Amino acid sequence: MKIGLYFGSFNPIHIGHLVIANHMAENSDLNQIWFVVTPHNPFKKKSSLLDNYQRLEMVYRATKQYDKLKPSDIEFNLPQPNYTINTLTHLKEKYPNYEFSLIMGEDNLKSFHKWKNHELILENHNVYIYPRISESKIVTPFNKHPKIHLVAAPIMQISSTHIRKAIKEKKNIKPLLPQPVWEYLDEMNFYK
Repeated sequence: MKIGLYFGSFNPIHIGHLVIANHMAENSDLNQIWFVVTPHNPFKKKSSLLDNYQRLEMVYRATKQYDKLKPSDIEFNLPQPNYTINTLTHLKEKYPNYEFSLIMGEDNLKSFHKWKNHELILENHNVYIYPRISESKIVTPFNKHPKIHLVAAPIMQISSTHIRKAIKEKKNIKPLLPQPVWEYLDEMNFYK
């Protein structure tokens, strides 16, 4: 079984995340996409970040009607701050018969060389890249790497930051969220 790991805070998960994940599931050799909800990131302001389990609940609600998309809380019990290499090692131990790959936006390739043990990641895992709009073509030492696969996924210009701001300003953002996520946010009064 080939699993694509799509990491994020998903604060909140929106239709852009689902479009990219579903595209990867349907247009690559990956069998499933796991949305890995990352615990509080020390680089993000805590005030706007919902609790880990509230974000996991949103991912669960957003993905439950898609057979190939799954929520994952795998990082919740790993020591913090956590690194992707640790998560990959943990998953390989837990699921020895699965093959894990990373899914990331093209813009992340610029800083990929700064990731802890990035060489080891590339030695043992494929990386599936979806396009992002940028000022110019993103050129990195990884562009021609055999383990890096550029996937012509739709370019999504939706951001969770914009959604949170719009909710606070009482704007209608319903079309940007899966219906079950919108209902949960509304019911819980999140981001208001």
